[in-house]
Amino acid sequence: MARQGILVEETSTGFIRGLGLLDSTMIVAGSMIGSGIFIVSADIARQVGSPGLLILTWVITGLLTLTAALSYGELAAMMPAAGGQYVYLRESYGPLWGFLYGWTLFLVIQSGTIAAVGIGFARYLGVLVPSISPAAWIVPPINLSRNYAVSLSVQQAVGILMVLLLTWINTRGLQLGKWIQNVFTSAKTLSLLALIVLGVVVARNPEAMAANFTDFWTPHGAALIQPEAGFVPPLTAAAGLMGLVVALCVAQVGSLFSSDAWNNITFTAGEVKDPRRNIPLSLAIGTGLVITLYILANLAYVCTLPLSDIQNAPDDRVATAALGRIFGGAGAAIMAVAIVISTFGCNNGLILAGARVYYAMARDRLFFRSTGRLNDRHVPAVGLLLQGIWTAILMLPRTRLRGATGEPLLDPATGAEIYGNLYSNLLDYVVFSVLIFYVLTIAGIFILRRRHPDAERPYRAFGYPVVPALYIVTAGIIMVILLLYKTQTTWPGLVIILTGIPVYLAWRRAARISAAPVPPSGT
Repeated sequence: MARQGILVEETSTGFIRGLGLLDSTMIVAGSMIGSGIFIVSADIARQVGSPGLLILTWVITGLLTLTAALSYGELAAMMPAAGGQYVYLRESYGPLWGFLYGWTLFLVIQSGTIAAVGIGFARYLGVLVPSISPAAWIVPPINLSRNYAVSLSVQQAVGILMVLLLTWINTRGLQLGKWIQNVFTSAKTLSLLALIVLGVVVARNPEAMAANFTDFWTPHGAALIQPEAGFVPPLTAAAGLMGLVVALCVAQVGSLFSSDAWNNITFTAGEVKDPRRNIPLSLAIGTGLVITLYILANLAYVCTLPLSDIQNAPDDRVATAALGRIFGGAGAAIMAVAIVISTFGCNNGLILAGARVYYAMARDRLFFRSTGRLNDRHVPAVGLLLQGIWTAILMLPRTRLRGATGEPLLDPATGAEIYGNLYSNLLDYVVFSVLIFYVLTIAGIFILRRRHPDAERPYRAFGYPVVPALYIVTAGIIMVILLLYKTQTTWPGLVIILTGIPVYLAWRRAARISAAPVPPSGT
């Protein structure tokens, strides 16, 4: 149904509106909190070089995320349609841009994130069950080329089984997926709160606090950020204003990735009760809650560990190091339990929401037709299964890691070749692409305000036009810095997006052919 030229979701799609405000908020928060907050602060600390700049990085991420969420609220209230951001881009710029977002979401953004979280689940479960090892091979690595291989380890198999289990659960209806989301999001929120209380109040380290807060803003041991575009200089956070800006922008890769997926609630708009009210509210409450927890968690790290311990935490497991300072040897096991719970709940939200975008694309005849149908439990089961299968495939390829001389990296203990994960590279590639789509979507608010000034807007973007414009400018600066200093992990993101153009044209052509009338026989 159209209202003042803006698409509004029909109530007869077959979806069941079973998500209230609490459920919607749990999807926002649960999809955001994975394993990143427990790990990425080590790399951020190395890049910015000071406790104050570490926390400032997360504050900037928080302001960007909250600003984007509050801006999306206007679009969500205008267009409470299954598919969310796909619909917003389609209505703002045309079907090609909506498709490019949905294509990139399926190919890498959603599936690659689910794959990464699934392996994170298996990795930390391996702390509790040592037989779940990345070196316990079911199918040993098969080298396909100089740079790539495929394998199936016990760790990979557990990650795949976790994804397929949650996929199957979500085909059984919204209620079961919602229940899992609420339980696990509540559990991991309490885990983060416990970490914060322990680090800031109960077991704060006077020596660490004295060292960190004495030179709170002064960079120490900040990494030299080498540009990948040859015409700009290498810089550190200590190299004046330009060095500080570059370091803060490059550091956003880890913190923005850890704070991503808040937009997933928009994908499920067809199943939210009173979506014009509840989606904007859940975006504001969920992102505000998570960002507050993230900033306080980093304060807990700074109160517990000297900066050098944060920068050099084994395997970047900052939260494990903090709990080890409090609980000794038991800290690793406690943190592993918390991350297993966190990653399981995170993937449930990601899996639940993603298939709704493919449903919307299929309804526009831009994806496999079967993904646009609901099963007898009123969920897009085919889309869920297709997403699960593609995610499992992404967990099989490996990258062959190489040293400075170009030779394969070997494990010094066993002499065996060390492999990376393909999806890790894909996630690096799409951080830039995700920012592009966020900027385009928020810019769409300006376009739709001009094109449809009289459209019903139950909620209006906070601080419009200044606040949304500030987001666009700030995100634009981050993208330019990443393009200059992380060139090798930005241009491939553009390539992934552009691969969708010929696919879009092929789908449009197939749709036209299938819709063409059949000529009478004998003509």
